[in-house]
Amino acid sequence: MNIRIRHLAMAFIVLYAVLFLQVNRWQFLQRDSLVEDARNNRVTVRQFNSPRGRIVTSDGDVVARTVKIDPKTRPNARFQYQREYPEGDLFANITGYYTVAFGATQLERTENDVLTGKTGQQQVQGVDDLFTRDLTGTVELTVRSDLQKVAKQALKGRVGSAVVMDPRTGAVLAMYSNPTFDPNQVASHDTGAANDVLMALQADKEKPLLANAYQERYMPGSTFKVLTTSIGLETGTLNNLSNFPVTNKWVPPNTDNPIQNYRKKTCGGDLAEVFLRSCNIPFAQTAVALGPDTMVNGVKGFGLEEAVPIDLPGAATSTFGGDADYFKNSLALLAIHGFGQGGVQLTPLHMAMIASSVANGGVMMKPYVVQRRVAHDNTVISDTQPQPWKTPMTAATARTMTTLMEGVVREGTAACCMQLKNGVRAAAKTGTAQLFDDPRKQRSHAWIMGFAPAEQPRVAVAVMLKGVNEEISAGTGGKLAGPVAKRLLDAALPLIP
Repeated sequence: MNIRIRHLAMAFIVLYAVLFLQVNRWQFLQRDSLVEDARNNRVTVRQFNSPRGRIVTSDGDVVARTVKIDPKTRPNARFQYQREYPEGDLFANITGYYTVAFGATQLERTENDVLTGKTGQQQVQGVDDLFTRDLTGTVELTVRSDLQKVAKQALKGRVGSAVVMDPRTGAVLAMYSNPTFDPNQVASHDTGAANDVLMALQADKEKPLLANAYQERYMPGSTFKVLTTSIGLETGTLNNLSNFPVTNKWVPPNTDNPIQNYRKKTCGGDLAEVFLRSCNIPFAQTAVALGPDTMVNGVKGFGLEEAVPIDLPGAATSTFGGDADYFKNSLALLAIHGFGQGGVQLTPLHMAMIASSVANGGVMMKPYVVQRRVAHDNTVISDTQPQPWKTPMTAATARTMTTLMEGVVREGTAACCMQLKNGVRAAAKTGTAQLFDDPRKQRSHAWIMGFAPAEQPRVAVAVMLKGVNEEISAGTGGKLAGPVAKRLLDAALPLIP
């Protein structure tokens, strides 16, 4: 009998050990897979029956919040809370959306722990205050609602993006792309209706679900000459006495096909002249003179070929379009890339960062949109501190570039449209990126990047208008993107100390 009891006891111990191991495996090792399993609706029910924190702009506007559903007005509501976006489409590419069936994007995803009160600090504070049920935190942005509205209005329904930054810190003051979308329609608890909205947005060829200002790349055209010129100055290939022949065509090595200036204009002169007139040939010649290794290493110094380290997900990587070995086989391609054509592609955010690096004495700061994260009791969970990312040029080169860019505004390609209020001096570079070789089907992006005041910069800007129609393609960066940049700088300067 004792033997049987011992055997039975051992069997129970083994079964208990197996049960213990299985419970721990489900609770810990496979917790994430269970949470993410589409068949598990317990997490969804719990999340949408709980409060969620706010996302607030630096000037105090609430751009994402959760409201309690009134059962009297919505007696058949599935959940107790509804996520709302009071500004509609204005901040969609920054906040993203938070949905029942389709997950979360942008800050709604990356700041989920703060918004739901699940950070370590919030949990500890919850233990201290047993009567506090709502531990949700607030995410405070660097972005200003007033400037974001100016960006939306200035784009006037055209396809494109505008980015405004503080070059001294990297704080993003405005970042808007058109087209965009209204996250309220996606956050609806009616999953069928939300799905229809998402399907239509995904089918749109202009990609409104993407934050095109930093998740999409575009050929930069002549704005890229800021990089080529800076690299030339840094290496001694260029200086203020550099002079270029007056011509309308030049045949680079390895080809019989000549490079021409924009609209086949005759152009040349000293560095200041060719920069303000945006001649193509001098910058093609400079790229060839620098050579593949120096040119590729130089553009990498500006952060090309690396993902921009912004605190938003999915940043696209700007590219020069090839490595040094690629261009060694064709110096003609290197020449074309030297003035921002060919395979060169940058995001509008990265272009604003390049303008900022000139404005900030050669130092490129890490961009960020979250200023601080605040717990339910107003204690600060984290406060973003400015950090340098790259130093693509010396302060001396930055001063020379500022002078050259001032010339563009004073008497060059931006003279028409970048004269700021109250006589504030701006520095800028325009770009008209021609997308096809065939003039019969030509399309062009219109660009401008710059900063102000030129003598003590505190606001940088980049604007890109996509060449989706003849209106944009028939114009230039100065005439089309210039007025948008001017409006943003005029609006931002009185607000930024």
